[in-house]
Amino acid sequence: MIRLQRVTKRFAGGTEALHNVSLRVDAGALAFVTGPSGAGKSTLLRLIARLERPTRGRILVNGQDLETLPRRDVPGFRRGIGLVFQDHRLLLDRPVHANVALPLEILGFRRTEARKRVRASLDKVGLLQKENASPQTLSAGEQQRVGIARAIVHRPALLLADEPTGNLDPALSREIMELFLDFNRVGMTALIASHDLELIAALGRPMLHLENGRLEARQQPPAGKPA
Repeated sequence: MIRLQRVTKRFAGGTEALHNVSLRVDAGALAFVTGPSGAGKSTLLRLIARLERPTRGRILVNGQDLETLPRRDVPGFRRGIGLVFQDHRLLLDRPVHANVALPLEILGFRRTEARKRVRASLDKVGLLQKENASPQTLSAGEQQRVGIARAIVHRPALLLADEPTGNLDPALSREIMELFLDFNRVGMTALIASHDLELIAALGRPMLHLENGRLEARQQPPAGKPA
């Protein structure tokens, strides 16, 4: 599903966010990208989503070489990806159901089909009863769940999440991670950036650790944990 081959990303001014990174995440897998702030986790996800382009190296997602992907085909490529952000990025002037429906509006779904998908996504994250609420009335954990429902409403093959539990307490963080595990169990590939090593270790999934833009040795789940 995801392959990076000797990828380097250098920004204007000479800052090197990633250096010579090679990795592979197979279809149907769930893996975590770990590392301190500034290690390159967000840059890595943005490169995979084709929101940034590498300075050098090769990135393939589902067999598609992103370097040769024509500009006109980028929107179609991104339709196969769900993105979850730490800061939710909800539209405060729209109720919950309208926030979740936004990707379907962009994709041109019929209203009846969009309505069914929105309700199904909200039900998956346990917020169906809040579909008419304003995002401003929700807790931080509920707002993150709305962001996740929006990311999966179009049923993407790949989910990318950037520090999705960064602002949540340990109990809520665990609940959010359990949602990602549920999605993965039904076949969705997921790559999640997080600095919460204790929580990730308890989940027993592979970890890709970044330090100063360099990929350290891949860490395997502890013995007895599901891979």
